[in-house]
Amino acid sequence: MKKPLVTLAGLGLGAAAWGQFEAGWVRLRTLEVPVPALPPELVGLRIVHLSDFHLGFPSRGEHAVYRAVHWAVAREPDLTLITGDLLSRPSAEARLRRLLDELPNAFAVLGNHDFAIARDPFSKPSAVLELGSTELLLDEARTIELRGRRVQIVGIDPRTYQRGRAQPERLVDPDADLRILLCHFPNVIDKLPAGVFDLVLAGHLHGGQICLPYGRGKKLRFAHLRWTYAEGLYRRPGGVLYVSPGLGTTFVPFRLFARPEATELVLGV
Repeated sequence: MKKPLVTLAGLGLGAAAWGQFEAGWVRLRTLEVPVPALPPELVGLRIVHLSDFHLGFPSRGEHAVYRAVHWAVAREPDLTLITGDLLSRPSAEARLRRLLDELPNAFAVLGNHDFAIARDPFSKPSAVLELGSTELLLDEARTIELRGRRVQIVGIDPRTYQRGRAQPERLVDPDADLRILLCHFPNVIDKLPAGVFDLVLAGHLHGGQICLPYGRGKKLRFAHLRWTYAEGLYRRPGGVLYVSPGLGTTFVPFRLFARPEATELVLGV
């Protein structure tokens, strides 16, 4: 009887040790993203997408965040776009601002953990409304010029979204050549009118964070069993959606078969 218990304990300790390691083992990925009707001038536009820092929660995820930010700076992208859950505790606000100030041409939205709207008992309200050189968009839009074309970035306030009141389509600039929506929650894609946004970026799910692989390329995602859009690229009537696996952790300081990721999206047709 003792031997099976010892074996199970050993397996548990091994899984915990690996999960702690994986939480900091960040994947730095470049991905080509076809966007229908993209103007020729914007082909090759490079966007670094970061999400779910969860700074302030004790985890090797903070190491992943630092590596991702330094990598993003070195890539010199046209845009840096961040899709929320920046903080888990207000004690990390100063660290967050220092990191964000390094990022080029950056825009961000917040997530539910920034306001402690979550079941996570370790999360504390820590939303910051001033992000230094990174522009925060809370149900707001900005249109900028890149490569001689108009690029619009729209950001959803997570509080509005969770109340069912978000209407980002009302902020759309019809004259923009590329329209990008930032929302912490990936299922926003099914709430959008067809053809309004070209690219939608989201996070929230950490790729499941604690997963068990099975079959061919499938995973049982214990943290988010019922979500349709867990990570990666999806094409839907509401636009091309990319869901970041994020960088930090919540509830437990582990990741299993769900590596943290920073992604450079290279737009094409």
